[in-house]
Amino acid sequence: MRRNDRLFQLLRILRDGKLHRAADLASALGVSPRTIWRDMAVLMERGLPVSGERGIGYLLRDPVTLPPMAITKDEFEVLRLGITLVAGAADPVLARAAESLRAKIAAVSLADAGDTGSDTFVFSSAEAARAAPHLGLIRRAVREHLTLALSYRGAPATRVRPLHLDYWGKLWTLTSWCENAHGFKVFRVDLVTSLKHDGGAFLPEPGKTVEDYLARIAPA
Repeated sequence: MRRNDRLFQLLRILRDGKLHRAADLASALGVSPRTIWRDMAVLMERGLPVSGERGIGYLLRDPVTLPPMAITKDEFEVLRLGITLVAGAADPVLARAAESLRAKIAAVSLADAGDTGSDTFVFSSAEAARAAPHLGLIRRAVREHLTLALSYRGAPATRVRPLHLDYWGKLWTLTSWCENAHGFKVFRVDLVTSLKHDGGAFLPEPGKTVEDYLARIAPA
């Protein structure tokens, strides 16, 4: 275990406010008491409210708030989707906790780390499972405005601008602007036979956005 990971584990143990002997902490983390002594000295040097000494034990005088973490957009996406999965669970306590956590994360998230498509993240059907390998690249392409080379039902690849992902309880669909057809196309992701970033990118253009597509299909 790396030292930083071990220090984190020590803080987690000490958060109960009780006195812990170095020997017990060493046993819990699989290290020697001498290592615990050094680790505690490091925590104290870093200004954390740890009290104690060899032969007596150690405790945390005050609660510790962990420092903010910098996470990548992909890590944020994993976190967001995981929260969504728990929020839909049958356990009402966990569901409420997930919604609370979602609100806290949204309050401190960057604007461009937000929605890239459907919040649903389940693979409850064979179709959804077949779509799963493509979802990571599609989400990235939607978020970063990357063009994709997409082959559908084995046909020759076409160049698309991915605009939005939707989940329909069984199927994933991708709404896109097709450069070859010069129009909107909606693809079932499970029927995509090959998909790759073709090296291109695009900027949203009037008439070629997901909002334009929705306006076009809206009932009069």
